[in-house]
Amino acid sequence: MRAMTTYVVLLRGINVGGKNNLPMAALRECLEDLGFSNVQTYIASGNVILESDRRSDEMRAEIEQALSERFKTDGERIKALVLTRDQLQAVVDSKPEGFGEQPDKYHSDAIFLMDIDSAQAMSVFRPREGVDQVWPGDGVIYSQRLSAQRTKSRLSRIMGTPEYKSMTIRSWSTTTKLLELA
Repeated sequence: MRAMTTYVVLLRGINVGGKNNLPMAALRECLEDLGFSNVQTYIASGNVILESDRRSDEMRAEIEQALSERFKTDGERIKALVLTRDQLQAVVDSKPEGFGEQPDKYHSDAIFLMDIDSAQAMSVFRPREGVDQVWPGDGVIYSQRLSAQRTKSRLSRIMGTPEYKSMTIRSWSTTTKLLELA
């Protein structure tokens, strides 16, 4: 029997823009029914911390199937990214210098990648000079935009691309809080 591991599960496509509304209590119950332990959610945007003795790839398939069976969705399948605490720690530790350190000046996001690499994901970004900056990472794109100019940001343009279906975005403050909770 494997030892229990703490995982952070990032769900893509729930509770965004009025689509795929999924109450956190029902999500926790669903995951507990699957046999996961110490299930906790953080804000209503699909962030879960849990413990399991299973491998992350097994968990991902199981979670995605259970969510699609249990909850009515608006067409698109809910996707899950399952990270160990160490993997999330590596995302935080590998951030570009200064990234996320001026929250009053910049909106900073970690764009987590599912089934695509950072080179493929970077191809859809068209940062506006003086507004947006993006950096590739391992399994993540770091995105930062000048708060005072955020209406001029081109970040939203990625949403119309096929690659966007393989991304889930978390603010830097949410990303670091999830690490703290894990």
